[in-house]
Amino acid sequence: MFKLLQTLFRPQLVLRRSNSSYVERMRYLMHLKEDDAACLDALSSGRLLLYHRLSPLLIKTPAGLYQLPDIHTSDLEGVLDRMGESRALLKEALLIGCTEKHEAQFSLDVGCLDQSEVEKHCGGAFIELRKAFFLLTGPEMPLVSRGQALLRWHQTHGYCSASGHPTFRNQSGSQRICHTSGQTYYPKMSPVVIALISDGSRCLLGRQATFPRGMYSALAGFCDMGETIDETLRREIAEEVGLELASLRVSGSQHWPFPQSSFMVACHALVAPGNTQVNVDHEELEDARWFSLGEVQEALSLKKPPRNPPGQTPTFWLPPPYAIAHQLVKEWVQEQAGH
Repeated sequence: MFKLLQTLFRPQLVLRRSNSSYVERMRYLMHLKEDDAACLDALSSGRLLLYHRLSPLLIKTPAGLYQLPDIHTSDLEGVLDRMGESRALLKEALLIGCTEKHEAQFSLDVGCLDQSEVEKHCGGAFIELRKAFFLLTGPEMPLVSRGQALLRWHQTHGYCSASGHPTFRNQSGSQRICHTSGQTYYPKMSPVVIALISDGSRCLLGRQATFPRGMYSALAGFCDMGETIDETLRREIAEEVGLELASLRVSGSQHWPFPQSSFMVACHALVAPGNTQVNVDHEELEDARWFSLGEVQEALSLKKPPRNPPGQTPTFWLPPPYAIAHQLVKEWVQEQAGH
Protein backbone atom coordinates (compact mmCIF):
# COMPACT_ATOMS: atom_id res chain seq x y z
CA MET A 1 0.00 0.00 0.00
CA PHE A 2 2.84 2.42 0.85
CA LYS A 3 4.48 1.78 -2.54
CA LEU A 4 1.14 2.35 -4.24
CA LEU A 5 0.73 5.68 -2.48
CA GLN A 6 4.28 6.64 -3.50
CA THR A 7 3.43 5.88 -7.11
CA LEU A 8 0.15 7.80 -7.01
CA PHE A 9 1.60 10.91 -5.42
CA ARG A 10 5.01 11.03 -7.14
CA PRO A 11 3.80 13.20 -10.07
CA GLN A 12 2.37 15.75 -7.65
CA LEU A 13 5.62 15.89 -5.68
CA VAL A 14 7.69 16.41 -8.84
CA LEU A 15 5.32 19.12 -10.03
CA ARG A 16 5.49 20.89 -6.67
CA ARG A 17 9.31 20.97 -6.73
CA SER A 18 9.26 22.27 -10.30
CA ASN A 19 6.75 25.02 -9.46
CA SER A 20 8.76 26.04 -6.40
CA SER A 21 11.92 26.45 -8.49
CA TYR A 22 10.11 28.58 -11.05
CA VAL A 23 8.46 30.78 -8.42
CA GLU A 24 11.78 31.31 -6.65
CA ARG A 25 13.47 32.35 -9.90
CA MET A 26 10.68 34.76 -10.83
CA ARG A 27 10.72 36.37 -7.39
CA TYR A 28 14.50 36.62 -7.52
CA LEU A 29 14.27 38.40 -10.88
CA MET A 30 11.57 40.72 -9.54
CA HIS A 31 13.86 41.59 -6.61
CA LEU A 32 16.72 42.42 -8.99
CA LYS A 33 14.44 44.63 -11.09
CA GLU A 34 13.32 46.60 -8.05
CA ASP A 35 16.63 46.87 -6.15
CA ASP A 36 19.49 48.59 -8.01
CA ALA A 37 22.11 47.56 -5.46
CA ALA A 38 21.05 43.91 -5.60
CA CYS A 39 21.13 44.02 -9.41
CA LEU A 40 24.66 45.42 -9.43
CA ASP A 41 25.74 42.73 -6.99
CA ALA A 42 24.22 40.04 -9.23
CA LEU A 43 25.98 41.56 -12.22
CA SER A 44 29.36 41.09 -10.55
CA SER A 45 28.97 37.31 -10.85
CA GLY A 46 26.48 37.17 -13.71
CA ARG A 47 26.59 35.74 -17.22
CA LEU A 48 26.79 38.10 -20.21
CA LEU A 49 25.36 37.91 -23.71
CA LEU A 50 27.51 40.26 -25.79
CA TYR A 51 26.33 42.21 -28.82
CA HIS A 52 28.13 44.57 -31.15
CA ARG A 53 25.68 47.08 -32.57
CA LEU A 54 22.89 44.61 -31.82
CA SER A 55 24.60 41.59 -33.46
CA PRO A 56 25.10 38.74 -30.93
CA LEU A 57 28.44 37.08 -30.25
CA LEU A 58 28.45 33.38 -31.20
CA ILE A 59 31.11 30.69 -31.19
CA LYS A 60 31.47 27.73 -33.53
CA THR A 61 32.02 24.34 -31.92
CA PRO A 62 34.39 21.67 -33.30
CA ALA A 63 31.26 19.88 -34.55
CA GLY A 64 30.39 22.89 -36.70
CA LEU A 65 27.46 24.04 -34.55
CA TYR A 66 26.94 27.55 -33.24
CA GLN A 67 26.24 28.47 -29.63
CA LEU A 68 26.53 31.29 -27.14
CA PRO A 69 29.92 31.62 -25.46
CA ASP A 70 30.00 31.15 -21.70
CA ILE A 71 31.11 34.65 -20.68
CA HIS A 72 30.87 35.94 -17.12
CA THR A 73 31.43 39.45 -15.85
CA SER A 74 34.87 38.55 -14.57
CA ASP A 75 35.81 37.31 -18.06
CA LEU A 76 34.79 40.59 -19.68
CA GLU A 77 36.60 42.56 -16.98
CA GLY A 78 39.78 40.79 -18.07
CA VAL A 79 39.07 41.55 -21.73
CA LEU A 80 38.47 45.24 -20.98
CA ASP A 81 41.69 45.40 -18.96
CA ARG A 82 43.71 43.86 -21.78
CA MET A 83 42.15 46.29 -24.26
CA GLY A 84 42.82 49.27 -22.00
CA GLU A 85 39.09 50.06 -21.74
CA SER A 86 37.12 51.20 -18.70
CA ARG A 87 35.13 48.67 -16.69
CA ALA A 88 32.38 51.29 -16.37
CA LEU A 89 30.87 49.82 -19.56
CA LEU A 90 29.69 46.84 -17.51
CA LYS A 91 27.10 48.98 -15.72
CA GLU A 92 25.27 49.33 -19.07
CA ALA A 93 24.33 45.62 -18.98
CA LEU A 94 20.60 44.84 -18.98
CA LEU A 95 18.96 42.08 -16.95
CA ILE A 96 17.25 39.49 -19.19
CA GLY A 97 16.85 36.39 -17.02
CA CYS A 98 18.46 33.91 -14.66
CA THR A 99 19.38 30.25 -14.66
CA GLU A 100 17.91 27.59 -12.39
CA LYS A 101 20.94 28.14 -10.15
CA HIS A 102 19.96 31.82 -9.79
CA GLU A 103 22.82 32.99 -11.97
CA ALA A 104 21.65 36.34 -13.38
CA GLN A 105 21.87 36.79 -17.16
CA PHE A 106 22.53 40.14 -18.80
CA SER A 107 22.79 41.55 -22.32
CA LEU A 108 25.45 44.14 -23.12
CA ASP A 109 26.18 45.98 -26.36
CA VAL A 110 29.89 46.65 -26.80
CA GLY A 111 29.46 48.65 -29.99
CA CYS A 112 31.78 51.34 -28.61
CA LEU A 113 34.68 48.86 -28.69
CA ASP A 114 36.71 47.56 -31.62
CA GLN A 115 34.74 44.60 -32.96
CA SER A 116 37.69 42.51 -34.13
CA GLU A 117 39.50 42.98 -30.81
CA VAL A 118 36.50 41.78 -28.80
CA GLU A 119 36.07 38.80 -31.14
CA LYS A 120 39.75 37.90 -30.76
CA HIS A 121 39.71 38.05 -26.97
CA CYS A 122 36.36 36.24 -26.63
CA GLY A 123 37.00 33.63 -29.32
CA GLY A 124 33.81 34.19 -31.30
CA ALA A 125 32.19 36.31 -33.98
CA PHE A 126 29.40 38.89 -33.95
CA ILE A 127 26.72 37.69 -36.35
CA GLU A 128 23.70 39.68 -37.56
CA LEU A 129 20.60 38.53 -35.68
CA ARG A 130 18.61 37.33 -38.72
CA LYS A 131 21.50 35.06 -39.70
CA ALA A 132 21.89 33.89 -36.10
CA PHE A 133 18.30 32.62 -36.25
CA PHE A 134 19.42 30.03 -38.80
CA LEU A 135 22.57 29.05 -36.88
CA LEU A 136 21.43 28.65 -33.29
CA THR A 137 19.40 25.71 -32.06
CA GLY A 138 17.78 24.81 -28.77
CA PRO A 139 16.72 27.15 -25.96
CA GLU A 140 19.32 29.87 -26.60
CA MET A 141 17.47 31.73 -29.33
CA PRO A 142 14.69 33.19 -27.12
CA LEU A 143 17.33 34.61 -24.76
CA VAL A 144 19.29 36.15 -27.66
CA SER A 145 16.07 37.62 -29.04
CA ARG A 146 15.07 39.10 -25.69
CA GLY A 147 18.50 40.56 -25.07
CA GLN A 148 18.67 42.27 -28.45
CA ALA A 149 15.13 43.63 -28.20
CA LEU A 150 15.77 45.19 -24.79
CA LEU A 151 19.04 46.75 -25.97
CA ARG A 152 17.30 48.22 -29.02
CA TRP A 153 14.49 49.64 -26.90
CA HIS A 154 16.91 51.47 -24.60
CA GLN A 155 18.89 52.81 -27.54
CA THR A 156 15.74 54.34 -29.08
CA HIS A 157 14.00 55.64 -25.94
CA GLY A 158 16.53 58.03 -24.47
CA TYR A 159 14.14 60.98 -24.40
CA CYS A 160 10.71 61.63 -22.91
CA SER A 161 7.91 62.04 -25.46
CA ALA A 162 6.10 64.44 -23.10
CA SER A 163 8.93 66.80 -22.09
CA GLY A 164 11.71 66.11 -24.57
CA HIS A 165 14.15 65.72 -21.68
CA PRO A 166 16.47 62.71 -21.24
CA THR A 167 15.12 59.59 -19.57
CA PHE A 168 17.14 57.51 -17.13
CA ARG A 169 17.06 53.73 -16.72
CA ASN A 170 17.10 51.78 -13.51
CA GLN A 171 20.00 49.36 -13.07
CA SER A 172 18.18 46.29 -14.39
CA GLY A 173 16.87 48.15 -17.44
CA SER A 174 13.24 47.23 -16.74
CA GLN A 175 12.14 50.89 -17.03
CA ARG A 176 13.16 54.43 -17.93
CA ILE A 177 12.05 57.53 -16.02
CA CYS A 178 11.80 61.19 -16.96
CA HIS A 179 12.43 63.25 -13.84
CA THR A 180 10.91 66.34 -15.47
CA SER A 181 7.51 64.95 -16.47
CA GLY A 182 7.40 62.11 -13.95
CA GLN A 183 6.67 59.66 -16.75
CA THR A 184 7.84 56.06 -16.39
CA TYR A 185 8.40 54.09 -19.60
CA TYR A 186 8.42 50.31 -19.89
CA PRO A 187 9.68 48.19 -22.79
CA LYS A 188 6.85 47.41 -25.20
CA MET A 189 6.09 44.95 -27.97
CA SER A 190 3.82 45.57 -30.95
CA PRO A 191 1.06 42.93 -31.36
CA VAL A 192 1.10 41.02 -34.64
CA VAL A 193 -1.24 38.27 -35.82
CA ILE A 194 0.40 35.56 -37.94
CA ALA A 195 -1.72 32.84 -39.53
CA LEU A 196 -1.42 29.73 -41.62
CA ILE A 197 -4.39 29.78 -43.99
CA SER A 198 -5.79 26.50 -45.31
CA ASP A 199 -8.53 25.45 -47.70
CA GLY A 200 -8.68 22.01 -46.12
CA SER A 201 -6.01 20.28 -48.18
CA ARG A 202 -3.54 23.06 -49.06
CA CYS A 203 -1.94 25.91 -47.12
CA LEU A 204 -1.37 29.48 -48.26
CA LEU A 205 2.10 31.00 -47.87
CA GLY A 206 3.46 34.35 -49.00
CA ARG A 207 6.73 36.19 -49.35
CA GLN A 208 7.93 39.77 -49.21
CA ALA A 209 10.53 41.11 -51.61
CA THR A 210 13.00 41.37 -48.72
CA PHE A 211 12.83 37.63 -47.94
CA PRO A 212 15.74 35.39 -48.99
CA ARG A 213 15.15 33.82 -52.42
CA GLY A 214 12.67 30.97 -52.32
CA MET A 215 11.50 31.47 -48.74
CA TYR A 216 7.76 31.61 -48.08
CA SER A 217 6.09 32.13 -44.71
CA ALA A 218 2.72 32.42 -43.01
CA LEU A 219 0.90 35.71 -43.53
CA ALA A 220 1.11 38.34 -40.79
CA GLY A 221 0.04 41.86 -39.97
CA PHE A 222 0.11 44.39 -37.13
CA CYS A 223 -2.98 44.96 -35.01
CA ASP A 224 -4.63 48.33 -35.51
CA MET A 225 -5.64 50.29 -32.42
CA GLY A 226 -8.75 48.76 -30.84
CA GLU A 227 -8.80 45.60 -32.98
CA THR A 228 -9.27 42.07 -31.69
CA ILE A 229 -7.16 39.17 -32.98
CA ASP A 230 -10.09 38.02 -35.14
CA GLU A 231 -10.61 41.46 -36.65
CA THR A 232 -6.92 41.94 -37.40
CA LEU A 233 -6.56 38.59 -39.11
CA ARG A 234 -9.71 38.89 -41.21
CA ARG A 235 -8.70 42.40 -42.33
CA GLU A 236 -5.10 41.47 -43.13
CA ILE A 237 -6.03 38.42 -45.19
CA ALA A 238 -8.66 40.42 -47.09
CA GLU A 239 -6.14 43.19 -47.77
CA GLU A 240 -3.13 41.06 -48.71
CA VAL A 241 -4.62 38.15 -50.66
CA GLY A 242 -8.31 39.00 -51.17
CA LEU A 243 -9.68 36.02 -49.25
CA GLU A 244 -12.46 35.76 -46.68
CA LEU A 245 -12.00 33.57 -43.63
CA ALA A 246 -14.61 31.13 -42.37
CA SER A 247 -12.98 30.26 -39.03
CA LEU A 248 -9.81 30.67 -37.03
CA ARG A 249 -8.21 29.44 -33.83
CA VAL A 250 -5.27 30.66 -31.79
CA SER A 251 -2.34 28.23 -31.62
CA GLY A 252 0.37 30.02 -29.62
CA SER A 253 2.51 33.13 -29.28
CA GLN A 254 6.12 34.25 -29.54
CA HIS A 255 8.30 37.29 -29.07
CA TRP A 256 9.89 38.29 -32.40
CA PRO A 257 12.60 40.98 -32.39
CA PHE A 258 11.79 42.29 -35.88
CA PRO A 259 11.25 44.96 -36.96
CA GLN A 260 11.41 46.69 -33.56
CA SER A 261 10.04 44.00 -31.22
CA SER A 262 6.80 42.22 -32.00
CA PHE A 263 4.46 39.99 -30.05
CA MET A 264 3.34 37.30 -32.49
CA VAL A 265 -0.07 35.70 -31.93
CA ALA A 266 -0.14 32.55 -34.04
CA CYS A 267 -3.35 31.21 -35.59
CA HIS A 268 -4.69 28.58 -37.95
CA ALA A 269 -7.52 29.69 -40.25
CA LEU A 270 -9.82 28.21 -42.89
CA VAL A 271 -11.07 30.11 -45.91
CA ALA A 272 -14.76 30.16 -46.76
CA PRO A 273 -15.81 27.31 -49.13
CA GLY A 274 -15.33 28.22 -52.78
CA ASN A 275 -13.23 31.23 -51.82
CA THR A 276 -9.73 30.16 -52.84
CA GLN A 277 -8.83 32.54 -55.67
CA VAL A 278 -5.77 34.47 -54.49
CA ASN A 279 -5.61 38.15 -55.41
CA VAL A 280 -2.24 39.45 -54.16
CA ASP A 281 -1.79 43.08 -53.14
CA HIS A 282 1.71 43.61 -54.52
CA GLU A 283 2.18 46.66 -52.33
CA GLU A 284 2.18 44.22 -49.39
CA LEU A 285 3.54 40.97 -50.85
CA GLU A 286 5.75 39.92 -53.71
CA ASP A 287 3.88 36.64 -54.06
CA ALA A 288 1.41 34.33 -52.32
CA ARG A 289 0.20 30.91 -53.41
CA TRP A 290 -1.25 27.60 -52.31
CA PHE A 291 1.14 24.78 -51.42
CA SER A 292 0.32 21.08 -51.33
CA LEU A 293 1.07 18.81 -48.40
CA GLY A 294 3.86 17.15 -50.37
CA GLU A 295 5.54 20.47 -51.21
CA VAL A 296 5.45 21.55 -47.58
CA GLN A 297 6.79 18.22 -46.32
CA GLU A 298 9.69 18.45 -48.75
CA ALA A 299 10.51 21.97 -47.52
CA LEU A 300 10.40 20.79 -43.90
CA SER A 301 12.86 18.01 -44.73
CA LEU A 302 15.60 20.48 -45.74
CA LYS A 303 18.42 20.47 -43.20
CA LYS A 304 19.62 23.98 -44.09
CA PRO A 305 18.55 26.87 -46.34
CA PRO A 306 19.20 26.19 -50.06
CA ARG A 307 21.70 28.38 -51.92
CA ASN A 308 19.19 29.53 -54.58
CA PRO A 309 21.64 31.45 -56.83
CA PRO A 310 20.19 34.22 -59.05
CA GLY A 311 19.14 33.14 -62.53
CA GLN A 312 17.87 29.73 -61.39
CA THR A 313 14.40 28.70 -60.26
CA PRO A 314 14.64 28.93 -56.45
CA THR A 315 13.98 25.97 -54.18
CA PHE A 316 10.99 26.54 -51.89
CA TRP A 317 11.92 26.66 -48.21
CA LEU A 318 10.53 27.82 -44.87
CA PRO A 319 11.59 30.11 -41.98
CA PRO A 320 13.96 28.62 -39.37
CA PRO A 321 12.59 26.19 -36.74
CA TYR A 322 12.62 28.85 -34.01
CA ALA A 323 10.14 31.03 -35.94
CA ILE A 324 6.54 30.44 -34.97
CA ALA A 325 5.64 30.41 -38.69
CA HIS A 326 7.69 27.21 -38.95
CA GLN A 327 5.79 25.73 -36.00
CA LEU A 328 2.44 26.59 -37.61
CA VAL A 329 3.45 24.74 -40.77
CA LYS A 330 4.55 21.69 -38.77
CA GLU A 331 1.24 21.67 -36.87
CA TRP A 332 -0.69 21.85 -40.14
CA VAL A 333 1.29 18.93 -41.60
CA GLN A 334 0.61 16.83 -38.49
CA GLU A 335 -3.10 17.64 -38.70
CA GLN A 336 -3.19 16.67 -42.37
CA ALA A 337 -1.44 13.39 -41.63
CA GLY A 338 -4.07 12.63 -38.98
CA HIS A 339 -7.00 13.01 -41.39
